[in-house]
Amino acid sequence: MIAPANNINMIFRLSLAVLLYVLAFIAPAQAECRNLFAEGNSYTACTVDVQKQKLALYNANSEGRPYGNFSNLSDDLASENKALTFAMNAGMFDQNLKAIGYYVENGKQLKKLNRRNGAGNFHMKPNGVFYVKGDKAGVMETEAFAKSGIKPDLASQSGPMLVIKGEIHPKISQSGTSRKIRNGVGMVDDHTLVFVISNSPVTFYEFAALFQDEFACDNALFLDGSISALFSSELGRQDGFLPIGPIVGTYELR
Repeated sequence: MIAPANNINMIFRLSLAVLLYVLAFIAPAQAECRNLFAEGNSYTACTVDVQKQKLALYNANSEGRPYGNFSNLSDDLASENKALTFAMNAGMFDQNLKAIGYYVENGKQLKKLNRRNGAGNFHMKPNGVFYVKGDKAGVMETEAFAKSGIKPDLASQSGPMLVIKGEIHPKISQSGTSRKIRNGVGMVDDHTLVFVISNSPVTFYEFAALFQDEFACDNALFLDGSISALFSSELGRQDGFLPIGPIVGTYELR
């Protein structure tokens, strides 16, 4: 006996609904990483959509000891049946590997917003904050963030900003000659962040221009240089030459 057309349509709609429900739970748990070239320089970019992936910040274990590298973090997550899939150093830190600027982990503020003046890249104002709040993510100048009233689930402050409202930071000169391995984060849209590391030494301007031109980021933030490191299970990559402070990453359940 042939089922009536209405029943067939209903069965199809129910099957489709079930499929979409299942797919929602098997969305990729890791950042999508790829290698790219721009203006003769090599980079690796990892994109995280916080509506699909769980992004987290890590600095110290349950005993208060800073992880310092991806291996220690990976081992700690493994004890919770979690597998690290992507990680990158997430901002500047002091001699104790603790954040020197605003830092929020699991909704708990561990360091307040740093609005002081000083020397070094962090104080090359405007500096900024990258953050996640629910299913929204962003990169914002420090003063704008302070006025926003946002209470993030995670956040890390660093500096300088690389791109501000679509324009390269006014103090980043195209004629600059200092070349280093660098990493940073840019806002692609209100729920997507792109984390980038250069695979060879680049200037500040070249690095900022990448976020502006390749990813059309309205706002992008410098995270650090020289110690910059990346972990990607997708690419089979695990850097770890020097100790690092805060770490941003994604994981999947084993």
